[in-house]
Parts: sequence; C-alpha cells; structure tokens
Amino acid sequence: MNFLQSKLPTWGATAIVTFILSLPLTLGAEAQDKIYVMKITAPTLNAGPDLYARRLATAVEKDSGGRIKAEVYPASQLGAIPRQIEGTQFGSIQCAVIPPEFFVGVDERFEVLGAPGLVSSVAQGQRVAADPEVLKLMLGLGADKGLHGVGLFMVEPSEVIAKNPIRHLADFKGKKLRIFASAFQSVAFQRLGATPVAMSPGDVMPAIQQGALDGAVAGVELLNGLHFNDAAKYITMSNHAAIFGIAEVSKKWYDSLPTDLQQIIDRDGASESLAFNPQDVETLNSARKGWLDAGGELIELPADERSAMLKILASVGADVSNNKPALSAAYKLASEAAQRVQ
Repeated sequence: MNFLQSKLPTWGATAIVTFILSLPLTLGAEAQDKIYVMKITAPTLNAGPDLYARRLATAVEKDSGGRIKAEVYPASQLGAIPRQIEGTQFGSIQCAVIPPEFFVGVDERFEVLGAPGLVSSVAQGQRVAADPEVLKLMLGLGADKGLHGVGLFMVEPSEVIAKNPIRHLADFKGKKLRIFASAFQSVAFQRLGATPVAMSPGDVMPAIQQGALDGAVAGVELLNGLHFNDAAKYITMSNHAAIFGIAEVSKKWYDSLPTDLQQIIDRDGASESLAFNPQDVETLNSARKGWLDAGGELIELPADERSAMLKILASVGADVSNNKPALSAAYKLASEAAQRVQ
C-alpha cells in the first residue's frame, strides 16, 4: 500500500487532490523567497566601471523586488583583475565590470575596441557601444568560457600619466609605460619608442613611485579616483584610443537563476549601459577638474605632433589583426560601426 492509499480513509479524495495541487504552489513560493547574492567587482574607485556597477546593483535589487542582493566591491577589493575574471568564470564572483582588453586571455577579440584611432570622441564611443552589431559581438565573447555579457559602455579617452612630463612626441622614447593587456597597445607604444609593460591598476602606483615604471596608460577618471597624483603629476592628453567598460556575469551563476531574474539581469545590464552615459560625462569633467585642483597638470601635445602620432598609430589595428582571422573580422566590424556613427 502506498502513502496516498494509506491516507484515503482519513483524508478523503477531496483532501488528497487539494494536497497534490498545493505542492507546486509551495515549491514556487519557496523559489520566490530565495535570495541570490550578486557580488560585483570593479578595478576603479569613483570612475566609470565602479559607478556603472553601483547603478546596476541598484537596478537589479529594485527590479527583482529584493530577490537579488547586490554588493559592489570597487578598487580591486576582490583581487587583481586576473583574479576578478577567474572568480567570475568560476562563480565565486557574480559580475565583473572591467575594460574588455583585460579579458584577452579568454578571447583575444575582447581587445578590439581599444584599437588606436577607432573613435575620436566620447560621444562617438557611446554610439559605438550601443551599436547592435558591436553589442552582439562583444557580449557574446566568452560564452564558452564561463562568461555572460550584459552591458557595454564608453568610459573615457585613454591618456598617459608620467612622473616626468611628456610634452612632445619625442618624449615617449625610452619610457617604460604600463599598458592594458592588449597587443594593440603594445605595438602602438613600441612604435612611439616606449617599452610597454602589461599590468593591473593596483600594481601601477607603487611601480611608478619606486621607479620601476616611468608612467602608465590610463584614463583621468581612474587616475583621479585612485589619487595617482601621489605618484605622478603629469597626464598627457593623448586620446590615442578609447577605454570602454564591459559587464560580464558568471554564466554558472546566471544559469542558476530563475528565468525572470535572468531577464532582469539582461535588461538592467543593457538599460544602465545607456542611462549611465550622462553621468559618465559628468564624472570625466569632474575628474579633470579634480586632477588640476590637486596640483596635477593636463598636457596637450602640439597639434602637429598629435597629428603625427595618430598617423603613426593609424595602421596598428589592421597590422596586429592581419594574420588572425577572428580578430581581423572583429576589427573590421568595429571599424565599420565607428564609421557609421561618426
């Protein structure tokens, strides 16, 4: 005799039917009550990636009715960038908001938006980040390596901070400069006569202070937010490339979510990428002012020398990707999108 048969005399048929029908409702209610923790990591402080992360955290908590509890960890609190990426792939971190070049170990096409000369202004970069073809490419990278892309946005132009001022194109020669983990950046600064060294942001300031580096490629938002003026005062406004931010969610964690929460993550990641643009422009302007107020200097190369620099760097994207079919196709796609939205 099974369990239900043994209870028939006591419960009656109506009670049994009511009990059975209540089971999925009970299980559904338990699923609705479950809280999912979403740790979001970023390498910056009071700059584009961590500010976007805060917006994303607020949005998913609100739209999930509190079923997702988001925690933001700026300034590489959860480890250096490689550790942040690994943690996201394996699920110990649920979301990483980082410039895409740092994901080149996952897929080299992540670096494509950092190609020199791809965009010439923040507004153009914002339009590139919103281009459907660019979004399809960039957010789809890493899908087979534990990552699920949900957001892409322009952060700021790429500049160069140095302990001794770089006022002329010739001043790049002989400098040892930190770069992002990108072949585009490596080749670009080799052409300018510098020695490029790939390094995470957290290691850069001590390296400059100790003389292991002469300077670094970065954006004013990051440099001002992390108080790099304690190590160097001079930022050359080279604007040779753009710095973007990409929001990658742990696929392992994402796949564990109910469908409605997955949809919220995707929707909020995309909508905040657009809604964030005005705030980021304000942050960039504030960072420039903050740098000057703290006694730093923003240096513009002479117009003719900046034009010469851009000519030197113009072919880097094509040359680096030339013998790599997947990277070449991605560079072509990004270049065409940038031309469309000029």
